[in-house]
Amino acid sequence: MRSLSSTQFALFGAALIAISYGLARFAFGLFVPQIRTALDLSPYVIGIIGALPLISFLFATAIAPLATDYLGARYAAVLSGAFGVGGLGLISQAPNAWQLGAGVFACGICTGLMMPALTAAMQALVKRSMHGRVSSVMNAGTSIGVIVAVPTVLFLADAWRIAYLSFTVLAVLGVIGAWFILPSVARIVPANAAPPAPLRELPWSRLCRLTLFAYVMGFVSSAYWIFAPDLVVNLGKLSPATTGWLWLAVGVAGLGGAVVADLADRNNPPITQALMLMMLAASLALLAASPSQPLLATFSALVFGLAYMSLTGLYLMTGIRLLPGRLSAGPVLPFMAVSLGQASGSPAVGGLVNAFGYADAFAMFAALGILVSILSPFYPGAIAQSDDEETEEETREETGLQAAYDSQLQNEEGEPLEDPAEDEAETPTERS
Repeated sequence: MRSLSSTQFALFGAALIAISYGLARFAFGLFVPQIRTALDLSPYVIGIIGALPLISFLFATAIAPLATDYLGARYAAVLSGAFGVGGLGLISQAPNAWQLGAGVFACGICTGLMMPALTAAMQALVKRSMHGRVSSVMNAGTSIGVIVAVPTVLFLADAWRIAYLSFTVLAVLGVIGAWFILPSVARIVPANAAPPAPLRELPWSRLCRLTLFAYVMGFVSSAYWIFAPDLVVNLGKLSPATTGWLWLAVGVAGLGGAVVADLADRNNPPITQALMLMMLAASLALLAASPSQPLLATFSALVFGLAYMSLTGLYLMTGIRLLPGRLSAGPVLPFMAVSLGQASGSPAVGGLVNAFGYADAFAMFAALGILVSILSPFYPGAIAQSDDEETEEETREETGLQAAYDSQLQNEEGEPLEDPAEDEAETPTERS
């Protein structure tokens, strides 16, 4: 294992996230029009298949903390990459819906295992004062992976099997990199950190509200992730190659999502939740209304990418804040809720497309998003207002992604645990 600086680790982590999230999970929707035609699949069947990686993601995420503690970061990341290689390879050779489903299911396992493995490595190698920045860079890997998938559909519009073979090669490179670069360490908890609060003392009302908002966002967003390219090809009569611009717009706009989420935590999370969920719903409505207009369709993708990535970042920070001391549960809970929403939303939108058509199905999902955005005052993220400028300034300094990570580990007085001095820093123990 070679020693990495915080910047190098962040960039390498972003590359692995780009493969596991961007290519193995979210690139699937980009190729739905070609795959549907080649394998003669109905929208409902595609909806079921689109839910499979989300179901496997939930399963993998649930066991990922135990797997990471037992295997260590390196072997957990290698295992994740191996599922990605197998899944992408299966998709590239799929002759029918069954093998296609097996491939996307394996890709979901890859996605669910990768972030916990990288988080464990980050906690061992990177100072806690840098966790927010490193996490932001790694999270941007999702958008980067979506962007990387675009040239394949632009230049290989009718060759989705070759495109997935190229993704398989990138996944193999990721496995090799994880083997040689990541440490074989489990998650490290400093000895002077206060234990997490008992389950009965957790803010269950706020956690339930966070989970419900994240679930609905995942449910509504599933329509875009799985069926947006299929909509513009079948309803808008655009060529499959032009759908690449949709995903390019999603990826580029998504890069700004982390900034918006950080600003939201510093100002008014419920208002941002309402605005971003309204924007996400508007992107669905705009695409359904103008599927034959490339510029409007691309603009809808920009809106969707910014809204989706902003909301996931906001949910991440809220989950960490509500579960201090629980290094596994805090970041994972909102993403599990989002994936559960996507898993249930994918077959639902497929069934609605079969029954009512693309435009009406997208309009129904957009209406649901608008309705729930009205309920955003109940989002568990309100920041207490104060007339005291000094107190208000202190509150603002304690917000944002890094502040959320600072609150993960606390001392006995309930204050953020400080980084140890260089000569007192925890030394990670390598697993044999």
